[in-house]
Amino acid sequence: MEDDIKKNILKTGTSILGIVCKDGIVMAADRQVTAGNIVMNKKERKVSKINDYLVISGCGIAADIQRVPKILIAELRLKELRSKKRPSVKDAASLLTNLSYNGIRQPSMIPQQAGFLLAGYNEDGTFELYSIEPAGGSIKVEDYDANFGSGMPYILGLLERQYKKDLTVKEGTELALEALKSSTQRDTGSGYGIDVFTITKDGINKVVEKELVSELK
Repeated sequence: MEDDIKKNILKTGTSILGIVCKDGIVMAADRQVTAGNIVMNKKERKVSKINDYLVISGCGIAADIQRVPKILIAELRLKELRSKKRPSVKDAASLLTNLSYNGIRQPSMIPQQAGFLLAGYNEDGTFELYSIEPAGGSIKVEDYDANFGSGMPYILGLLERQYKKDLTVKEGTELALEALKSSTQRDTGSGYGIDVFTITKDGINKVVEKELVSELK
């Protein structure tokens, strides 16, 4: 039983992605939550707006994906109160990196196991996307990323061929949908729905909220 738990909690059954466009950023994810080979939830929102200028998505253990953003929100608010200015997207990514790193370094029966994509816009009008891997490493994404979700190979395979650096957010949204359709068709850990957010000069908007239903005929 203990061996089964250890094997299952290491699996990151999900599809998340972020795409950098010339006029903003697109963030998207599926909705399926799995435990081993069991579908536990078909309606989980894995990508969400956490404040006025940041969007986050995660892959890995569900508890960590739900817990870490709440801590990040509180830490960002404290940082803002202390410095009397809004933290940048890079500041937020640094805080998230520290949370992830500390989560796996502190003695625990079950260390934190979750990767994140974090995107947002700064007060100067610039946009940034960061990928924080489960061990706590962080990179600024210049084009696209899918972190370590189980749908990653299908997503990256499609984006590698179809991504262009001068994509508009509208084109990026369509590309994100195609990438998620690819992963939900082939990855057993992904499916049941698609959510897409855009981050532009007009703010953060949820542009797609779609349920995927399998029909028996």
